[in-house]
Amino acid sequence: MLSATKFFRIDDLMVQIYNSEAEMAQGAAEIAQKYLQDILTSKDSATILLATGNSQLKFIDALIANGGVDWSRVTMFHLDEYLGIAADHAASFRRYLRERVEKRVQPKQFHYIEGDALEPLAECDRYTNLLKAQPIDLCCLGIGENGHIAFNDPSVANFQDSYSVKLVKLDAVNRQQQVNTGYFPNLENVPQYAFTLTIPMICSAKKIICLAPEKRKAQAVKQMLQESISIKCPASILRQQQQATLFLDVNSAPEHF
Repeated sequence: MLSATKFFRIDDLMVQIYNSEAEMAQGAAEIAQKYLQDILTSKDSATILLATGNSQLKFIDALIANGGVDWSRVTMFHLDEYLGIAADHAASFRRYLRERVEKRVQPKQFHYIEGDALEPLAECDRYTNLLKAQPIDLCCLGIGENGHIAFNDPSVANFQDSYSVKLVKLDAVNRQQQVNTGYFPNLENVPQYAFTLTIPMICSAKKIICLAPEKRKAQAVKQMLQESISIKCPASILRQQQQATLFLDVNSAPEHF
């Protein structure tokens, strides 16, 4: 088992710091693997929420490569999707997860948000009903450069949201991040609206693994851990979640930790 070089709690949130992104991904993958094995020992199936983005790539690869999980007993969901985007679009989260996860492990089922659904509000209801049909055992997510989790930007985040899935308008920082990470050629090509699971839905997961490597996430991590818990940094809500662990590398961790 790969251990963190530093670990501590900020309020209820466990924080683990690793020497590199690769070590962080492997450490998180080993914890996720053991947790899923324990779940599948105690019951017939497990349910996972997955995120996309560059922060998840090494973690996903490590989790799959480690083996030891009976994926045929695992049902998967994802956290968000752009509105109006086709499943085969290069930036589609459905495509990302189908290629990087579903085709490789062949889970029991993968429920996707249909970004190009003809009735978006009905799609929110459909996905909500699927999510609520069973408890969520594990949620894997990242943090945006503006502190968002899923597509809950500061402008739309609601810690007491009555919805489980909703449509939101993406803020300028979020949309520019999608360009900077290579998913769109320019800002004009980034959709303005997206589907997202809400913060209460995310926090309902029995275990939360949050990955935030790289220097470009350092400011958001600092705000998340050191400033007040508020929608100004939606990820700060994880400090109230005893079931959550934040995984950092040396480049994203605040300097004095």
